[in-house]
Amino acid sequence: MFDPKEIEEIQSEMQKWSEKGQKASKSKSERSLDFQTSSGIKIKKVFSPVDNAEMDYLRDLNLPGEYPFTRGIQPNMYRGKMWTMRQYAGFGTAEDTNRRYRYLLDQGQTGLSVAFDLPTQIGYDSSHPLAEGEVGKVGVAIDSIKDMATLFDKIPLDKVSTSMTINAPAAVLLAMYIAVAEENGIAKSKLNGTIQNDILKEYSSRGTYIYPPAPSMRLITDTFSYCAKEIPNWNPISISGYHMREAGCTAAQEVGFTLANAIAYVEKALNVGLNVDDFGPRLSFFFNAHLNFLEEIAKFRAARRLWAKIMKDRFGAKNPRSWMLRFHTQTAGSTLTAQQTMNNIVRVAWQALSAVLGGAQSLHTNSMDEALALPSEQSAQVALRTQQLIAYESGVADTVDPLGGSYYIEALTNEIERQAESLIEQVDRMGGAVAAVEQGYIQREIQESAYRHQQEVESGERIVVGMNKFQVKESSTQTLLEINPEVRNVQMKQIADLKSSRDTRKADASLAALEATARGDGNLMIPILACVRSLCTLGEICDTLRRVFGEYKPA
Repeated sequence: MFDPKEIEEIQSEMQKWSEKGQKASKSKSERSLDFQTSSGIKIKKVFSPVDNAEMDYLRDLNLPGEYPFTRGIQPNMYRGKMWTMRQYAGFGTAEDTNRRYRYLLDQGQTGLSVAFDLPTQIGYDSSHPLAEGEVGKVGVAIDSIKDMATLFDKIPLDKVSTSMTINAPAAVLLAMYIAVAEENGIAKSKLNGTIQNDILKEYSSRGTYIYPPAPSMRLITDTFSYCAKEIPNWNPISISGYHMREAGCTAAQEVGFTLANAIAYVEKALNVGLNVDDFGPRLSFFFNAHLNFLEEIAKFRAARRLWAKIMKDRFGAKNPRSWMLRFHTQTAGSTLTAQQTMNNIVRVAWQALSAVLGGAQSLHTNSMDEALALPSEQSAQVALRTQQLIAYESGVADTVDPLGGSYYIEALTNEIERQAESLIEQVDRMGGAVAAVEQGYIQREIQESAYRHQQEVESGERIVVGMNKFQVKESSTQTLLEINPEVRNVQMKQIADLKSSRDTRKADASLAALEATARGDGNLMIPILACVRSLCTLGEICDTLRRVFGEYKPA
């Protein structure tokens, strides 16, 4: 333990030293640009214990694995088990993507992450007129349980953790996954993975919504309830700050708005009668690993500490696992440049390192060519190797929270927490995250931050290497992944064959039961599973819910 008098003496000396440094004139070589992070946090020349005077070291700088988990949620972190290396992938048909998954698993990937195409994300079959030109382009096309079975062919679902980036129709894709596992003799209780299922950030940042907020929130809490009872190792939501950051928010806004959305989900679940400790341990989060290396590390630490306090103090959670913020990280796609694409390997490497030093449980590293196309096989391998090099050659995983106690890291952690807490209080005053989205507050805050950033890039105040400075003439010989233009025709034929061979009466009856449940108050996962097993398509299921819930139209 520190002697309080000794601490006071040290702080007094450091204060004098700090003040002396502030009076010193700037070196001629020092940049005139104000030093600050993306969140507007001023960066002093040197940080000292004085900068953390308000922090209770004995409470917040405790051991990893202890509340409030500033230093990590597990006592041993990566000394006990490495993070899950989960490369996000999906394109073309289910067969195309299955080949990529098996390749990545052969290369040492330890978890799967499914990217769905836009028609799937907004609940349309590949045969829908609005799907033309988009089938299989930014992810894999999944129209029915048949596609899902092909997607995971020869992949042991009881041994591999699967994450699915799907939101509005998340319940339908989860039902397909469950049904495929059961067809392969795997009990749903043995499944391990995550569905994103975070609709609130779709309204503010991403746009792949279908239904208005109220029925969307019902679908989410229905999956909470179902998973708590039937799939105990499944995460029914991954509350995402990633897409808000991609849309232009700051690090502090990413934490504040993500946790504000999380509060809304918890409150909704409590309002329908769920116990916080029944679903709290399975809540998961998804953050961005952006460019400012040290700010990102502090961001992850601040988010973990703030969420622990929210769950314990605000919601009265008793189970320590409910206090833990478990998160997946993806490196920042918006920072990748089409110019000098090899530079992206370096960007991704330090972004991934920030996630590891920040204590991520799961990580995806972007590929160098993603500013131009979906990743080629070679660039996907380099991205995976980046994680493996950090894990097995860098030494940063040998100790837990290696930067904990850094004066600068702790000052950043404190300030990001303070800013995020202030944003949550503002959202609370507006009536919560749903009301804040409906009033356009979160959207405006993100747009203003994005505008400021773009102004800095265009003026040259913010340097982007290879794009607005250090340019070269390039003649690209890079091989890019191309999607077969016949994907839609292949999918349309499969849908036609499915509908002609299935038991039409059974399919129609299951859709009618789904509509009746949607008009009532039963758990929607049950009839959705029946529809999937009856070979109803994604579009048929989502259209049935559209008839009851309507579609969201932004103001």
